[in-house]
Amino acid sequence: MNMPDAEGLLLADKAFVALRELLTNGGLRAGQFVSMPDLVKLIGLPIAPVREAVKRAESAGLVRILPKRGVAVMQATPELIRDCFHLRTIFDQEGARQLVRSGAAARLDELRERHRRVLEAARHDITPSLQREAMAVDWALHTTLADALGNESAREIYARNRDRISVIQHSRPLLPDRIVPAMEEHLQIMDAIAGGNEEQAAAEVRDHFRQTLRWWGIIV
Repeated sequence: MNMPDAEGLLLADKAFVALRELLTNGGLRAGQFVSMPDLVKLIGLPIAPVREAVKRAESAGLVRILPKRGVAVMQATPELIRDCFHLRTIFDQEGARQLVRSGAAARLDELRERHRRVLEAARHDITPSLQREAMAVDWALHTTLADALGNESAREIYARNRDRISVIQHSRPLLPDRIVPAMEEHLQIMDAIAGGNEEQAAAEVRDHFRQTLRWWGIIV
């Protein structure tokens, strides 16, 4: 029974937030199977709200319910990887164009500097903390491009797709041999936006998509 807790939040909402965090932070990995009793222990809430959370996660494409068995985390198949990154690219292209049209390239100055710092550090020594920073910086640009659309419906779709990509990425974290090229590709996107060239900015986004898929072993 989904009764509000003392803070006025439904237990099912709290269970979904906890499940989503497990999925996007690598606590549950792509392709992994987990039983409902084990999931209840991981989340620390009663089985009823956990079941509701699992249903929401299934509708978001993050898991698949296996009746009388448990829950299977989405698999990072080549088709899903391509589809998720392609969807992100569709939004990113238009976001890049919108930043050019609105003359808001200055919004990227601080982000460009963060990229340069990560790039410089990565050329010398890649530590676990730098890998985490690189991932945060990577997502910061993609989120900035999505936010530039100023479209709540697009933002919701983008966020759901981001969750799927986060699960995918934990099946192969951002490794040292990808950090330098990724930062360079991002800087090329931002340089094109700063230069006021819509088509070039969109082309750089598409190139980043192609390079990302190649890194995953997918040729387009």
